[in-house]
Amino acid sequence: MTVPAAGVIPVVPTIFDADEALDLPGLRRVLDYLVDADSDMVCLLANYSEQYALSDAERDQVLETAMTHLDGRVPACVTTSHFSSRIAAERSRRAQDLGADMVMLMPPFVGASMRVGADDVVDWFARVAAAIDIPIMVQDAPMSPTLLAPELLARIAREVPGVQAVKVETARAAATLRTLGELAPDLSGLFDGEEAITLIPDLEAGAVGCMSSATLPHELHGLIADFHAGERDLAEHTWERLLPLIHYENRQVAQAAVKVLLVEAGVIAHDTMRNPGGTVHPDTRRKLVELARRRDIFLLRWGKEN
Repeated sequence: MTVPAAGVIPVVPTIFDADEALDLPGLRRVLDYLVDADSDMVCLLANYSEQYALSDAERDQVLETAMTHLDGRVPACVTTSHFSSRIAAERSRRAQDLGADMVMLMPPFVGASMRVGADDVVDWFARVAAAIDIPIMVQDAPMSPTLLAPELLARIAREVPGVQAVKVETARAAATLRTLGELAPDLSGLFDGEEAITLIPDLEAGAVGCMSSATLPHELHGLIADFHAGERDLAEHTWERLLPLIHYENRQVAQAAVKVLLVEAGVIAHDTMRNPGGTVHPDTRRKLVELARRRDIFLLRWGKEN
């Protein structure tokens, strides 16, 4: 079982038409862009993909369409989280059968108050891992009330061999990554999950890459490669140049941002978010596009050329 040695794993947005129906041709266009953008892996059906707004049948449509269209051009990670270990295992087997290279799972949770104890969390991941042969990435996400302290993450990695990666998207991610590196030195797949907002500190703390939106995979791929090649000043300069756009995307727009830019680039026809996802205010949209154009991002260039 292997995970990318390093690099960027963009989350693939789920594309809808103006009536909120799945736009599968649009999804295929996005995947073509992500392949050309030097993505080291792509992640399907994540929270940033609006997986929570899809029916089970639609999840399967997205997964089948994406895996068929990718056809091995880039590795794929599939988010298969569920409170039930049985259903999470079934989703993970389905992803594996369709060609996924890795699955990502949050710890089991329902709502804001239902927490699961440490022993049960370890057992839950062990049950899912026993059902598949591909590696697992643990998603340490703040939306889950089941807390994953570094000590528990290290224990999961030690006791569940299938767990090969951790995505840290909680506050002070660098501290968690650094502690994980000390407690679980064999866990090589440590990833920044803070949308690259804290990427340089996280790389310095031991992260080998990041999971980001689909806005800047080309730029982040180069940044991470420069960092690991010892060109740290160059990597930091790139990060500082991109940071205003990254901040604006995540703090002012969230999931809708990449869809706005995909429409602006002509990659997809609609930036629809499923109700009650809302719409982006025209002033916010204008500023986002301005920040992206000022940085001449690959996404906008790709849309013009393809």
